[in-house]
Amino acid sequence: MAALKEKRTCGQRCEDFGRFVWNSDEGTLMGRTPEKWVYISLYYAAFYVVMTALFSLAIWTLMYTLDPYAPDYQDRLKSPGVMVWPNTYGEEHVEITYNTSDKASWMKMRNIIDDFLKPYNDTKQRECNTYNCTRGKYFIQNTFTAPNHTKWACPFTQSMLGACSGFEDPTFGYNCSMPCVIIKMNRIINFLPTNHTEPPPYVNCTVLDGQDNVDKIEYFPTNGSMDLSYFPFYGNLAQPTYVNPLVAVRFNLVKEKQARIQCRVVSKKISYENFHDPYEGKIIFSLKAMK
Repeated sequence: MAALKEKRTCGQRCEDFGRFVWNSDEGTLMGRTPEKWVYISLYYAAFYVVMTALFSLAIWTLMYTLDPYAPDYQDRLKSPGVMVWPNTYGEEHVEITYNTSDKASWMKMRNIIDDFLKPYNDTKQRECNTYNCTRGKYFIQNTFTAPNHTKWACPFTQSMLGACSGFEDPTFGYNCSMPCVIIKMNRIINFLPTNHTEPPPYVNCTVLDGQDNVDKIEYFPTNGSMDLSYFPFYGNLAQPTYVNPLVAVRFNLVKEKQARIQCRVVSKKISYENFHDPYEGKIIFSLKAMK
């Protein structure tokens, strides 16, 4: 039977540790001579210098090959998404519900649209976007001719939304049963929604449920079209003053004054039947006016 290992006292253990840290007999510091510590320190210093240089070179090469004005890969964005304002989301989709008898209720909807339209203020747009764009034609820009090495952007003013601009009716129809909604198509860099010979994309709204509750649908600008001069979009860096073209839709609610509505941007290059992305090319929302 092997002999039991002798137990060492705390003092002995401390003495052994001290000898490990500095052994005066062999002249070692933590098991190595000062000369070996110099060699190993130089090795690791050189190793991390080389690794840092390689990492820096890789990052520099990546940044040098990237285009700051457009992402290299846009394969996930086949068609633009579509959004609606007021953007009041429920559990599954947008639910625009308000009470015409409750000022706080319809003022909430009015304020959401009013805040959204602030960048479209007529005065601000005339100051930011001074270029005279040709209507009905794509605004192709191959060079950076605008100030500060940017590209021009066409102005879209709040007044172009007509009866839904908030100028004629500051409540946007939410104090009664004729509410306005704003439809916006999301941006995709260099996206052209139609062929050059086709008409511009336009918004078309259909009532999915409650057809008898909607007496009339009106579009602003006329026919709900998005002029081709707002395309293509070249990116926020290239066009810092760009604003999306909008379409306002006014509904005249009658009877039960509620409906489920789908608004989609109609164009051959914009799909809307993607099951995995319910907002691609279209937006579905509920509209309900209580009293």
